[in-house]
Amino acid sequence: MTTIATIEARMTSSRLPGKVLMPCQGQPILALMVERLRFVPSLDGIVVATTLNAADDPVERLCKDLGIGCWRGSEDDVMARVLDAATAHKADVIVELTGDCPLIDPAIVETCISRYFETGVDYLSNVMERGFPIGMDTQVFATAILADAASRTVDPVDHEHVSLFIYRHPELYRLANVAALPHQRDPELRLTLDTAQDFQLIDKIFAALRQGNPRFSLDDILSLLTANADWRKINDHVAHRYV
Repeated sequence: MTTIATIEARMTSSRLPGKVLMPCQGQPILALMVERLRFVPSLDGIVVATTLNAADDPVERLCKDLGIGCWRGSEDDVMARVLDAATAHKADVIVELTGDCPLIDPAIVETCISRYFETGVDYLSNVMERGFPIGMDTQVFATAILADAASRTVDPVDHEHVSLFIYRHPELYRLANVAALPHQRDPELRLTLDTAQDFQLIDKIFAALRQGNPRFSLDDILSLLTANADWRKINDHVAHRYV
């Protein structure tokens, strides 16, 4: 079974255009996310699913520089884009991630992959029941399951959100959720990149933790924020856009 992480990333974000390539501690944000995913032992590869827009040419160039896959497809039909990316890279299992999660904890991704194989479900995530901070979002499912879902719906909303149809239809698919450990529960904490304020917090976290340990964990981040409680105020007013 080939397990591939797909990262949805594009330059035309409505709230913070160009965010996936914003420089952070001398690296593009997307490169920092890839660096962290390379610490996930169960991943056989990483592919960025971007669009055909000319604005995303730099995303493709960065993927080549990083030595990872890149697939370019529809901007609006993200379900098809991810499915085609996985198929082109011969993925049996997709670990679906988005490019606005550069602080993703490799250990949490690994836990989700392990639980997926242990449980034998069709779809597993840590977001059906939110407990982890926003930005730790991980979804795991077979490429065949995504292909099945794509064949069952033509709703543009389903096709915009990749796995939405799967987890909204428990009568069709077996689902499982990975819950946050009690000390990790902080579902309102924004560790995602959607605004300039989010970037300010993310940059501070990378500056404080990456040099000493590039595979720093969510626990490390939470300890850092406990020691610097005022940092939470940087983006705690930002409203998150849930599906």
